[in-house]
Amino acid sequence: MIMDVKAPERAKETGAAARVLENIEPREVMFFFEELSARHRCSQHEKDAADYVAEFAKARDLEYHRDDLDNMIVKKPGTPGYEHSPTVILHGHIDMVCKLDEGVSHDFARDGVKLKVDGDRIRAEGTTLGADNGLGISYMLALLDSDDIPHPPLECVMTVMEEMGKVGGDNVDLTKLTGKRMIDFNWIEEKQLLAGCSGDVTCRIDVDADWQVPDDAGVAMLIDIRGLLGGHCEFDIHLERGNSIALIGRLLRQAMQDGAVRIANVSGGVQNNVIPAEAEALILVDPDAADTVEEAVRDLAGKIRHEFRISDPDMRITVARPDVTIERVMSDASAAKLVQAIALLPNGIINQNLEVEGNWETSNNIGLLRTAGDRVEITSTITSAVTSRKHAVLDQMMMLAELAGAGVSAKQIGLDAPEFPWNPESRMLEIAKGCYERVMGRKPDVLVSVCSLELGMFTQRIDGLDTIGIGTNLYDLHSPKESMDHTSAARVWPLIKDVMANLKD
Repeated sequence: MIMDVKAPERAKETGAAARVLENIEPREVMFFFEELSARHRCSQHEKDAADYVAEFAKARDLEYHRDDLDNMIVKKPGTPGYEHSPTVILHGHIDMVCKLDEGVSHDFARDGVKLKVDGDRIRAEGTTLGADNGLGISYMLALLDSDDIPHPPLECVMTVMEEMGKVGGDNVDLTKLTGKRMIDFNWIEEKQLLAGCSGDVTCRIDVDADWQVPDDAGVAMLIDIRGLLGGHCEFDIHLERGNSIALIGRLLRQAMQDGAVRIANVSGGVQNNVIPAEAEALILVDPDAADTVEEAVRDLAGKIRHEFRISDPDMRITVARPDVTIERVMSDASAAKLVQAIALLPNGIINQNLEVEGNWETSNNIGLLRTAGDRVEITSTITSAVTSRKHAVLDQMMMLAELAGAGVSAKQIGLDAPEFPWNPESRMLEIAKGCYERVMGRKPDVLVSVCSLELGMFTQRIDGLDTIGIGTNLYDLHSPKESMDHTSAARVWPLIKDVMANLKD
């Protein structure tokens, strides 16, 4: 049980390990970030973290609701003088992308995230950090825990599986909310107030493997791509980083053009909303063509490394001949369709946003490639500020599957997440802008973002909802290089408190 005392004084009661962030400001926020970091909260595995939030609410006698997915809603009355103020909804997501650095062995379920302080940055040892969006949840827990921060009645919504298609946001019971004002903490830049964002939809193309037993021994060959920077499929898509799945497709096509090649296994990526940084293909090559195929693949690999020498300077492409027995291969026709599908899928920025200068409107990320049973799956996520553009790209993928013919199919998977439209009359934005200037001493940038968040699910289902997002400087999301600028958090926390104090009416 969590004791009902000030957060930084509770370290011993929680049984947490040595406090890495004990002296990092804002201490009350970093306390909860460290608590969350010690708990398993990879997407689809949020129960441990949700248990913690439930015990937190019980210890403070706060009303809370928990659904079957582990979405959490925690409510707190307004402080003295704010009891009858309009309720404010606060939002963040519990889950995180769990990704390991190359060569790192780590069990998120057992060990959580191992934090370290590196100057102004907080990082994780060999894994993703999970500040996206553990920091947002920590801000909410610190507000719920406080007894000296003026604020209106709060309805804190903590969703799950945001990183896997916004499943939590689509299923959370919004009828339990009364607020018509909302602040989202799932943002990554301190200098900006978020005033709009894109939506997204995910498409999966399935290619029947048509597995066959190879009729000759052949030479096993493994093509392996490592060392790409990867990153977030929305924030980083404009950086022109290499997509390992698109690249493995190019290398496979080259191999198939230079000899008799059969595909035994392909894989790439960790999650559909992450630019894939690794991919590999195990192939079986006719012995007479093995040297020619290997030379051709190595030659193309050198050209690819040159193409991406600026965006991915540490890219490594290796070609090896492992001592393995290959018991099944895709049919020639299926393998050809697979490589064609990878090559023809759009990837990267598709068009610019002419309404918001400097933004791109629509993009696609080929995020996952995996061999699964009797098929190979290619999963892409389309992001757009305009629903019709998003659906046009989705339809393009459907037509690609139709054109490929028998053995290839395409379907939408997960949600069709709507955009959060810009509202030039937002009262919340005006209040936040005034607070920002007062606390930060400068005007904020007001951003309509290219990213897709859960906010459209709230604005479309709660009539008249006035929404903004407040962010903290986070870097290299969805990759083991992820970091949080804790000095930014120390600046943003007073801003959050000032916004709370100015939401009395």
